[in-house]
This record gives sequence, C-alpha cells and structure tokens, in this order.
Amino acid sequence: MKRNLWAVVALAWVSSVGLAAGAERWMHVNVIDNGEDGDHVRVNIPLSLAEKVLPTIKVDQFHDGLMKFDGHVADKVDVRALLAAVRDAQDNEYVTVDSRHQSVRVAKSGGFLLVKVHETSGAAAKSGEKRENTHDSTVDIKIPFTVVNALLSGEKDELNLLAAVRALNNNADVDLVTVNDAHSKVRIWVDSKNVAE
Repeated sequence: MKRNLWAVVALAWVSSVGLAAGAERWMHVNVIDNGEDGDHVRVNIPLSLAEKVLPTIKVDQFHDGLMKFDGHVADKVDVRALLAAVRDAQDNEYVTVDSRHQSVRVAKSGGFLLVKVHETSGAAAKSGEKRENTHDSTVDIKIPFTVVNALLSGEKDELNLLAAVRALNNNADVDLVTVNDAHSKVRIWVDSKNVAE
C-alpha cells in the first residue's frame, strides 16, 4: 500500500512538473492614467498568439516580426558587441549618471540587463523650503540577456521582436518594465496567468 501511495505521489509530481513546463506564457500590459478620465487599460496576450501574429504585421518599419530602425546609432556603436561584453562580464553596476534632476543606472545582475531611471521635475520653492509642484518619474527595465540576444539576432539595423517573444517564452516570470510618473503607471510583465493581477 505504501509503495503504491509513493508511486501515485511521484506520478502526480511528474505530471504537475510537465504541465507547469508546458503551461501557456502570457505577456501583460497594465496602464493606469492618473488624469481626470482615469483610463485603465489591460492587455493580456498569450506569447503563442504573439508569435503567430507578429509575422503578419507589415506597417512602416515593421515587417515579418522585425523592426527596422535608422542606422545612425548602428553606424556609430556596435550594440551587439557592447551587450556581449556586458553579458560576459561579472555582475556590476556599469553606468551611473547623477544630476540635479535625474539619476540613471545601468547594471547586470543574475543574467538580467537592468536600467533604472529616476527623474524629478517641477518648480522648486526658495532654498530651504519644501519643494512644491514636483513630479517624480521612475522607469525600471529588467530584461533577461537571452531576450536581449534574441532581440539583436537580426541584421545590424533591425530588432527581431519575434525571436525576443520566443525567448521570453523560455524564461521565468519577470517584470520587464515599470513606469511611474505624475500622469500614469505602466507595468509590462510575463507570467503563466491568463489575467492581470
């Protein structure tokens, strides 16, 4: 009896792992407008659907899951070589920019490219008094290097969005982008739930 119970438990565990590995992955976009109308937009897209739809879109610089961009940046900086160097380096904060109204951090940590921007704007009161009418904005980007590599797997002047979606499908749950400012809040993330939190 005990042997059969352990066999059933083992079978259930193997089945649940198999189901979890094959579970549909979803990209979620949640946008909350802090304005008068207070619009709230939620988008929940299975990555398998995005994989099928992206190649069908042909608009301006976007075609077949690829997005072309002006070659000016690509001519001056070898983005692929730059990111490969960072990917292969140890975890660290590589770029730090601090100014009166803005701070920017670019780092590598645990297989992720991290970009954090904090900006303060608005009118300040006289020195020594509380700041009035200030607005803080934050942007946090956390992208797995596997996704960055896939995104840059196309030609020199294009982003391979289709490959990036496929790479996202093979990653753990992750918050990709969060933006908070006086006007709106935005969150983009990937998980195995078919609805946004």
